[in-house]
Amino acid sequence: MARGKRYTDALKQVDRNRFYETRAALELVKQLAKAKFDETVEVAFRLGVDPRHADQQVRGAVVLPHGTGKTRKVLVFAKGEKAKEAEAAGADFVGAEEMVAKIQDGWFGFDVAVATPDMMGMVGKLGKLLGPKGLMPNPKVGTVTFDVEKAVKEIKAGKVEYRVDKTGIVHAPIGKASFDLEKLFENFQTIVEAIIKAKPPGAKGQYIKSVTVSSTMGPGIKLNPLKLD
Repeated sequence: MARGKRYTDALKQVDRNRFYETRAALELVKQLAKAKFDETVEVAFRLGVDPRHADQQVRGAVVLPHGTGKTRKVLVFAKGEKAKEAEAAGADFVGAEEMVAKIQDGWFGFDVAVATPDMMGMVGKLGKLLGPKGLMPNPKVGTVTFDVEKAVKEIKAGKVEYRVDKTGIVHAPIGKASFDLEKLFENFQTIVEAIIKAKPPGAKGQYIKSVTVSSTMGPGIKLNPLKLD
């Protein structure tokens, strides 16, 4: 894939044969993020798991202490008092049948969907639409719950979901390039702890095989997977 001059110049400043200390890597990511917008800083973990096996899935959600730098629009499928609770908590869209119909007509103006358990029979009809986009509510990441107030507030505060893909890699945002170094570091540590805690029982050998941090438009910078502090 052809790369622009900015990327090529940034790549020259990265030692591809070196494992960087975490803070040094994040500082370099910040320095190399020179796009005209505030680039997202991301981390990628290559895990020693085989996602084809049910006992080697890695999936969950965690609230980053300093958020992601992005305000996400939240849709809540709920009725009655739970709908009022969602609205009071700051949900951007709240509804039931009318929201299902709207999505069936092609609307996807939200980033995260939350549903109360009693709504899942209705929401389940949207599986083929929401599933491929990663928008389907799921109890494993706390988006199917009667505690909609907590769910909405956590998402607004910077809750991120992570899930291993078919190649054994987990991608997650940890903030923006404009964040202070220590805020990026603390967000990074939080996601690392979550990934370690999510180690599946079926995983054998070295669990975290490699870790790379990068900005939206920047090159990847490798960390030592055995020393992530």
